[in-house]
Amino acid sequence: QVRLVESGGGLVQAGGSLRLSCAPSGRTFNTYRMGWFRQAPGKDREFVAAISWSGGSTYYADSVKGRFTISRDNAKNTVYLQMNNLKPEDTAVYYCAAHLRTGVRYKPDEYDYWGQGTQVTVSS
Repeated sequence: QVRLVESGGGLVQAGGSLRLSCAPSGRTFNTYRMGWFRQAPGKDREFVAAISWSGGSTYYADSVKGRFTISRDNAKNTVYLQMNNLKPEDTAVYYCAAHLRTGVRYKPDEYDYWGQGTQVTVSS
């Protein structure tokens, strides 16, 4: 059974930082393209960031560009999302996801594997 396991969520004040981690179990994900999504209460799941299998290409939603950084360490089989200058509107459950399709993917249904999510709450 392939699973993605996220960690690093929590409660932080506006302007603060958090780093999320995603580590798959049951398989090496070094050749997978990875992404982070988030879902706030009552809203659809939305794209946050994505990274190529090598880590050489990264993509961001406009709402997080310049504040969030996605990275990966294939030796550790782990993907990260560094979140700086957090805002209350960043509050959501954050999900890690993986796929093997070509190119960057922005839609949740284009990803094959998902984690259980980790809660990020930003207080004003």
